[in-house]
Amino acid sequence: MVRRTGRNGAIGALLALAAVGGCTVQGTGADGGHRSPVRIDVPATPPAAASPGGGPDAPPPAGAAPAVLWSRGDTGRDVRELQARLRQAEWLLDGPTGTYDDLTERAVRGFQGKRGLPPTGRTDTVTWRRLLDMTREPGHWELYLMGGQPADAPDARCLTGRVLCISKSTRTLRWMVDGRTVSTMAVRFGSRYTPTREGVFQVYWKSRHHWSTLYDASMPYAMFFSGGQAVHFSSDFAARGYAGASHGCVNVRDEAAIADLYAQVRKGDKVVVHW
Repeated sequence: MVRRTGRNGAIGALLALAAVGGCTVQGTGADGGHRSPVRIDVPATPPAAASPGGGPDAPPPAGAAPAVLWSRGDTGRDVRELQARLRQAEWLLDGPTGTYDDLTERAVRGFQGKRGLPPTGRTDTVTWRRLLDMTREPGHWELYLMGGQPADAPDARCLTGRVLCISKSTRTLRWMVDGRTVSTMAVRFGSRYTPTREGVFQVYWKSRHHWSTLYDASMPYAMFFSGGQAVHFSSDFAARGYAGASHGCVNVRDEAAIADLYAQVRKGDKVVVHW
């Protein structure tokens, strides 16, 4: 059974349906099917500095500092790869976020100091080469472990009406009204043993403070669309990202975003789960 909260009502049939699925988190293996498109060629030596009477092949001045590749405030996919590799080396626990923030700077400084490099907190060519030697190329979902991946184009079935348009390809949810994207958020799904169903559905029940007795787990802001499968907030997703999976539900990690979404979605709104 699935326990409901709130005021009494005649929802016995809905409870029977919800008991079929229910969902919470479970472990899942690393995604090995995607490789990072990031490629960075690091020169064997720092670029030669121009000097009077010297050409482009003139040696750099003695004691010249290695070139800095990234530092605090930089953003982009290259920074994501740096953060993913720092996670592999166990110098960074958060992210990747794609932003070179204070945590990244602190991790780089620690990595440098441990290896006898100047602890600047900036990633130069020497630091980067040392990190490359210690780590492997991160897979696609390692780069987006905590979300942040760009959404793909909406499915054609999402272009009319009020729709929760959910893409398994980019692990994103678009909330769309009459073809316009109102908001977008990162989501995760069930494992291959408990997959999230694909197709066109409707929100048939909303439960703000839902609790699954099947898995003894909280499912806040639950919006049920297929048996016991629902879109809902997941504290585990917020903490572990794609290192886990649900038992079939569509997990959202941003509590503020799903609270706002829950307030807008109505019973009967369409749900499209697609690749």
